[in-house]
Amino acid sequence: MLRALGIFGLAVLVLPFNIGQAQSSSDGEETRLETIVVTGTRIEQTAAEAGSTVRVIDAARIEALGFNQALDVIASAPGVTINQNGAFGGAATVSIRGASSDKTLVLIDGVSVNDTTSPGGGFDFARLDTEHIERIEILSGPQSTLWGTDAIGGVVSIVTKRPREGLSGNVFAQAGSFGAFRGGASLSRGGDRGDFRITATRLATDGISKADERNGNPEDDSFDSLSLAVQGGIKLPAGARLDARVLQTDATNEFDSFVFGAQGNVGDGDEISETKERSANLSLTAPLLGGRLDNLLMVGHATIDRHNVSYGAPSFDAEGERTLFRYQGTLRINARNTLAAGVEREKSTANLERSSLDGLFALYELSPSQDLNLTAGLRSDDHDRAGSETTARLAAAYRLNSAMTLRGSWGEGFKAPTIFQSAFFCCGASGANTALRPERSEGIDVGLDWRSPSGRTRTGVTLFRQDTEDLIVFSFGVGGYENIAEVESEGVEISARWTFSPSLELLADYAWINATDGRGTPLRYLPRHSGDLALSFDPAGPYSGSVLLRYNGPETDRSGIEVDQWTRIDISARYELSADVELYARLENVLDTHYQQVLGYGTPGRSGWVGARWRY
Repeated sequence: MLRALGIFGLAVLVLPFNIGQAQSSSDGEETRLETIVVTGTRIEQTAAEAGSTVRVIDAARIEALGFNQALDVIASAPGVTINQNGAFGGAATVSIRGASSDKTLVLIDGVSVNDTTSPGGGFDFARLDTEHIERIEILSGPQSTLWGTDAIGGVVSIVTKRPREGLSGNVFAQAGSFGAFRGGASLSRGGDRGDFRITATRLATDGISKADERNGNPEDDSFDSLSLAVQGGIKLPAGARLDARVLQTDATNEFDSFVFGAQGNVGDGDEISETKERSANLSLTAPLLGGRLDNLLMVGHATIDRHNVSYGAPSFDAEGERTLFRYQGTLRINARNTLAAGVEREKSTANLERSSLDGLFALYELSPSQDLNLTAGLRSDDHDRAGSETTARLAAAYRLNSAMTLRGSWGEGFKAPTIFQSAFFCCGASGANTALRPERSEGIDVGLDWRSPSGRTRTGVTLFRQDTEDLIVFSFGVGGYENIAEVESEGVEISARWTFSPSLELLADYAWINATDGRGTPLRYLPRHSGDLALSFDPAGPYSGSVLLRYNGPETDRSGIEVDQWTRIDISARYELSADVELYARLENVLDTHYQQVLGYGTPGRSGWVGARWRY
C-alpha cells in the first residue's frame, strides 16, 4: 500500500504546474541557504534539490549554540529523539521519526560506525565531541538504497573538519560545574602539494550520579575522554587526490548498577566502562573524461573495544570491527543528467563471530528544468546470513514559484539480523534461530517550503508515514530472537526561521510523532510532541549569544511508567577580545528544572562553564 501511495505522491509532484521563473535574490543569506550542498544523498545536491528530508547543521551553527557533544546538536533537528542513561558518558541513543535507535545508521566520513557487538547494532553517541565536526547531515526515513543495511529508519552522516589553506589552528580551554574541564588544540596546514590537520580534545568531569540523586543516590559518576583526529591529503597529477583520516576516542565512564525495585531499576553502584573507538578511511579520488566522471575508491575501518568492571572484577568484554571496500563513479552526462553507480563490500566481526555484505547500487538524477529535480535509485544487497535484498528510492523537488518549493520522497529500508541476534540463544533452546529474516521498512514524506520575497522568513512543513515489519525481538518462548513485531509511525515536522535584522534571528522546530506497534500500543521512550526555539544575537561588535529553549513531551518507559515532560533553557555568550582571541560561556538548565530522559536516570540542574579560545 505504501509503495502505491509513494509512487502516486511523487507522480503528483511532476504534473505540469504553471512554473514561475526563478528569481535571483540579493539577499546573501537566502543564497547561502539555497547552495548548501548535501553529500549524504550520494550525489552532491543542494538542500533545495534533494527532495527527501535532510537537515544540515554546520560548524558555525554548532559553535553559535555552544554545543560540546554531538548528541545535543542532533537533538536540535525536528523528528529526532534522544535518550541518555544519565549525563556525562551515559549510554546515548538517537531515533528518527519513531524508528528505534538501532535503526539509525551512523556514518563518520562515509564509514559506518554502528556497534557490531551490541544486540541491536546501534551507535552510542555519548563520546562524540563537536570539536572534530564540520557538518552533520540527518536524512530522515528509510535510506537503504543509498547506504544498505542499518539505514532502515534514517541516517546521521558526520563530516569531520578538513585542513585549510595556509597555516592555521586554535587552542581552547574551559572549566565549569561538576569539576568539568574541556580543552584541546588543532594544527592545520594546506599547500599546493597537500595538506594535513591534527586535533586533540579532552573532556574530564566528576559528573553527577547516573542514577537520579533525588532517589537517594549521592555518589557522583565521573567521565573522562580523550579524542584524537588526524587527516592528511596529497594532491596527485590530473586532479587526483589521496586522503587519509583517523578519529579515535578513549573514554572511561563510571555508571550505576541494576537495583531491582528502584525507580527504573537503577541505583548507586561501582561500575566502570572503558571504551576505545576508532574510525578511519583511505580514499582515492580521480576525475576522468575531462572532469565529467568522478571516481572514488575507499577503504574504511571502524573498531570498538569495550571493557567493563563491576565492583573491581571484570564483568563484560567486547571487540567489534567493520571493514569497508567501496567504489563509486559519478558521471555528469550533461547539465541535466547525472548517473552514479558503485559497489561495496563490508565485513563485520563481533568477538569470534563474522558476517559480510555485498552491495550494488545505481542512482540517477534528472533536472528537466531549473525548477524540477528528480532522483531515482536501486540497490541490491547480498548478506551472507540473511540472503538478498533489493531496495528502491524516489525523490523529487519542484519549485512552484520564487517563494514555494514542493518536495517528496519514497524509499525502502532493510536491516539484516545483527551478529548477536543471529548467534544468541538461551532458556533451553538448542541453538540460535537460523530462520531470522531482515527487518524491512517503507516510508513516504511530502513537504512544502516557503520563503518571503525578502528571504527573511522561511517555513517548511513535512508530512511523513513509515511502516516497519518483521522487527526482530527477543522471545523467551523460542530462547532467542524472532521476527514478530511491527511498527507504524506517522507525523508532522514544522520548521520556521525569522531573520529580524542582520544581527537577530529566531529558529523554531516542532514535531508530532504518532508511533505504535502492531497492537496499537504507543512506542516506548518516544514523545508525541517535541520542539525547540533558538534566538541568536550576532551584531557587528564583539558580542554574540544565543538562547535555546527545548521541550520534550511525556514518554513511557519499557514497563509502561510515564516519564514526565520537560522544558530546558540554555544560554550561550561570546566576546571577542581581538580578531584571534575570544571568551565564551554557557549556562545550562537556567530554570534548574528537574527532569529525566530515561526513567530513574538523573540530569544536571543549573550549571555552566566559561572558556577561552585562541585562533592563529
